[in-house]
Amino acid sequence: MKTRILLALLLLSGVIFSQNDQKPNDSIQKLDQVLISTKVIFGSKYEAKNRTGSSYYIAPEELAKFNYTDINRVLRSVPGINIYEEDGFGLRPNISLRGTSPERSAKISVMEDGILIAPAPYSAPAAYYFPSVARMSAVEILKGSSQIQYGPFTTGGAINLVSTQIPDSFRGEIRASYGSFNTGQIHAKVGDSKTNIGYTLEFLNFNSDGFKNLPDGSNTGFDKNDVVAKVRFNSSPEARVKQALNLKFQYSDEVSNETYLGLSQSDFAVSPFSRYSGSQDDKMTNDHIQFTASHQLEFSHQFRITTDAYYNGFSRNWYKLNDVVFNDDKVGISSVVANPETYPDHFNIVTGAVNSSADALILKANNRKYVAKGVQTKFDYHWNGANAFHDLEIGLRYHYDEEDRFQWKDGYDIIDGQMNLTSNGAPGSDANGISSAKAFAGSILYKLKYDRLSLTPGIRYENIVLLREDYGKNDSSRTGTDLSTRENKVDIFIPGIGFNYKFNASTSIYGGVHKGFSPPGNSPDQESEESINYEVGSRFNFKGIRGDVVAFYNDYSNLLGSDLAASGGTGSLDQFNAGEVAVKGIELLLNYNLLEQNTYFSLPLTFGYTFTDTEFLNSFGSDDDLWGEVSEGDELPYIAKHQFNASISLEHKSFELNVNGRYNGAFRTTAGTESVTDANGVTSNFILDVSGKYHFNKNLSATGNVINLLDETYAVSRVPAGLRPGHPFGAYAGLEFRF
Repeated sequence: MKTRILLALLLLSGVIFSQNDQKPNDSIQKLDQVLISTKVIFGSKYEAKNRTGSSYYIAPEELAKFNYTDINRVLRSVPGINIYEEDGFGLRPNISLRGTSPERSAKISVMEDGILIAPAPYSAPAAYYFPSVARMSAVEILKGSSQIQYGPFTTGGAINLVSTQIPDSFRGEIRASYGSFNTGQIHAKVGDSKTNIGYTLEFLNFNSDGFKNLPDGSNTGFDKNDVVAKVRFNSSPEARVKQALNLKFQYSDEVSNETYLGLSQSDFAVSPFSRYSGSQDDKMTNDHIQFTASHQLEFSHQFRITTDAYYNGFSRNWYKLNDVVFNDDKVGISSVVANPETYPDHFNIVTGAVNSSADALILKANNRKYVAKGVQTKFDYHWNGANAFHDLEIGLRYHYDEEDRFQWKDGYDIIDGQMNLTSNGAPGSDANGISSAKAFAGSILYKLKYDRLSLTPGIRYENIVLLREDYGKNDSSRTGTDLSTRENKVDIFIPGIGFNYKFNASTSIYGGVHKGFSPPGNSPDQESEESINYEVGSRFNFKGIRGDVVAFYNDYSNLLGSDLAASGGTGSLDQFNAGEVAVKGIELLLNYNLLEQNTYFSLPLTFGYTFTDTEFLNSFGSDDDLWGEVSEGDELPYIAKHQFNASISLEHKSFELNVNGRYNGAFRTTAGTESVTDANGVTSNFILDVSGKYHFNKNLSATGNVINLLDETYAVSRVPAGLRPGHPFGAYAGLEFRF
């Protein structure tokens, strides 16, 4: 332990960096100085802190501090976000905003450049694809009222990842790093702008051998590539009507030796970074492609129309252990690992402790293809009255998405710890169907600024048709001989209103109320998830301490659960009613520069805290025991009650050193009220990360960062099937070259 800490400090002593960020402007400014495009929610910290709802903007300078490639670590600094990890590298995050169900981030609106980016946001929103945060220039988080512009999920909020922007002049950057577990990253980008054209090209590779260990020494890591190209054609600056056409192409692929199979309680206590032999052939392969065309038409400073056409395609096959068979008794891996004393023979097969018969291990080819496409338009008109500023924003979107399942299962035996294929399943013999959604959405948001008061009333409309076409397991050619269909329709208005009142340049109060909504599944007559959400908060600057504190209350009339394999279910994706739930909490964010008056050094300190209290208001038994037997008064699983994050940086024009500590509170893994222990949940942990950068000159910098400096060994979840560890101590160093 001491050797690793010393190694990290030596590495960082010569690799510390600077960030020439300007201090926020705290003066009261007119709202009409900034016109927001569809690409961003805020576009700046100033806009974020003047919203009528709770919001946070992670600026490029903040992302550069730690050069995180893990979105989980990026978002930990933002109050109001609950996360449980899975693989330790952030490949498939599980994100909750204000107590929404975190599984696969399926209950929040995730966007890239203002466009929905989940594989099938309406029909199958579980985010098995998530954009690489390492190539993002900013991350925007909107919670609370006045978020009706960003659906369909309006309960917790929206996250918008802002990709690399086309620069205003020729410039480029190459970053490379290498470190623990043979983890490497190469990130290169170049771009330029002329009078009527601009472009950017970008490449990112992120790879690792992984920090888990298989008995046969196989690789447990991943290799992921990203390519992005953008080009912009725009009218001349002197044109009476200004126009711009932005084209974007993105492609990524991933091969990761990841598994759903975790560890039993006793094995995790002894060897938390081990993997069982039964997971040696598990592998996720996927690729993602995106085309977007965005047209901006600016008739005047007051009136703009922006239209986006988009296509997202995502293909993936997670080939993984699903069931174990002993004496014709087939048991799912989640039950085997959770209860090894009940299924000792099945468990011995999973671990490779015994030789098995043929077809003892059943691997499922969880093969799916997704399509999401549509067109969206935003009309933005603002004007000044005698004593007020007005802005009217109208958004329209037509969207189609689908999930195509064409899956099968193969049988294996295990002999002397090695798996061997013993039977091939026929493609489509396990699942063979298409779930789709057609959706029309419209929103109207009116912004009024009168003196120190801002009001934002608005309403959203969603019309959705959800369809499932099941071709059956015996019709791989999809002739329709065994076709069964079902359909569900939703037609709903989603209102909201927010306010912000500035007492002076240092203090304001904000809040609002809005309707929360999440689409149902395709089962006929299944109801939508609905809630009424309230918040009230204050932003302040008291003797240099800049802060934001907000209290929220989400009153669910019908919470929906989802049958995801990722949360220990069967993987049908069917949703089920969980009834009435109350979620309330407090979010606090404080910033202070300890060397405010120093000319050469800056010592900013940041502290964030989140308190989240959840309660089921009725009793029920959840399908397939996803949440267990729920009684009135029970707390929701996978939502930590307490979290805090603290960071401090020493900044100079030539270097910077950053330290970030975060406390992840304990959370239960089934509904209940008893205290959380190692036996019934995931206990708390405190993780310390350190980073630094040193600028040799304006073109060349050395970087370094350490993940989990104290080498804390901790569990992050019990799903999909068994306990899983967080990222252990890891040290990484690199170079950045700018031109």
